[in-house]
Amino acid sequence: MVVGGALTLTACAGEGEPESQSTTTNPPVMSNPEPTFTQTPTPTPDPEPREFTVVATGDILLHERLWAQAERDADDDGTWNFAPQLANITPVVEEAGLAICHLEVPLAPEDGPYQGYPYFSGPPQIVPALAETGYDACTTASNHTFDQGAEGIERTLDTLDRAGMAHAGSARTKDEGRRPTVISVDTPDGPVQVGLLSYTYGFNGIPYPDGDEWRGNEIDEDTILAEAAAAREDGAEVVIAALHWGNEYVHEPNEQQLELAPRLIEAPEIDLLLGHHAHVVQPLEQIDGEWVVYGMGNLMANHAEPEGPKSEGLLTRFTFTEDLASGTFSTTAAEYLPLYQTYTPPVEVLHVPAALDSGATGTASESRLERALERTVEVVESRGGADDGLTMIGAGE
Repeated sequence: MVVGGALTLTACAGEGEPESQSTTTNPPVMSNPEPTFTQTPTPTPDPEPREFTVVATGDILLHERLWAQAERDADDDGTWNFAPQLANITPVVEEAGLAICHLEVPLAPEDGPYQGYPYFSGPPQIVPALAETGYDACTTASNHTFDQGAEGIERTLDTLDRAGMAHAGSARTKDEGRRPTVISVDTPDGPVQVGLLSYTYGFNGIPYPDGDEWRGNEIDEDTILAEAAAAREDGAEVVIAALHWGNEYVHEPNEQQLELAPRLIEAPEIDLLLGHHAHVVQPLEQIDGEWVVYGMGNLMANHAEPEGPKSEGLLTRFTFTEDLASGTFSTTAAEYLPLYQTYTPPVEVLHVPAALDSGATGTASESRLERALERTVEVVESRGGADDGLTMIGAGE
């Protein structure tokens, strides 16, 4: 019972025992407890899909007119500089997650001698210019890979290594020939590993140096699929195969291209096919949800016919986006940019839409660039690419 605010405890006596005395106690003094707070855990943000772009361009075929321009653009110390010839496309190239060029010719010693057709030996000063432009890697398997024998291959790959550029398509050793090229591409949501493969239809009848078949990669369906699988096993999440194929100076894909492309691109190991060699632009086509670039024409070349389609080239750009559920990547955008290689000095590669928009057409006439744009669009979209979402990069890029 409660008495005068005090708590009274009464003990009940057993039978025959006197009732015990009641006792009164004061309640305990309670201090104010410190308030307690329950911290709400910070929710883990949902992961974002990784996404990156790939830019690729066509043949770098080093004719004398190109290195004469590099000499005119030499640095103060006299080093030939090819970078000004590529300045018009540098913004597009350097913004890519991965930018791939095709170095068709072997490189000479730094002091030469340099040589053009038929057995190319190009100035090595091209490579620092490619790196400065924003290229990350070069494919090297072409019909000219063996033009300067094993020494030409070794010089070329050594030069690319010094510039920090990856490469695929030719090799200095058997182990290098067997090892897939896998490139780590940075994205805001984590790196993506990309495998790069490179093959050619042949070597102009030049035998393998010293009989070493690992020196250069020739197109063979089983080999390509096996090496794509090996790149996957080595960690590649996306695999790109570059093929030096097609008939020279012909816009339409040939029988080999039309038969082999679907079989390669429909294989789960390969995500994109990049073509070159024809020296003119060829179509882009979507097959089974993935893209085939049959031919990108030239990036840098100066053939003897400046007014023809050999001076027209193509830059392609693809966006790859991750599916978080499966962890796989698919192409979510496909784009192309018409290019034009001028012939009269100053020799340079023009971003055709931008040149027409600004009026800065260099030594090319406006009418010539309009014809280049018209022909490129017609050829590139001739196999239904626009219906599948292919778009042209505009003047603002």
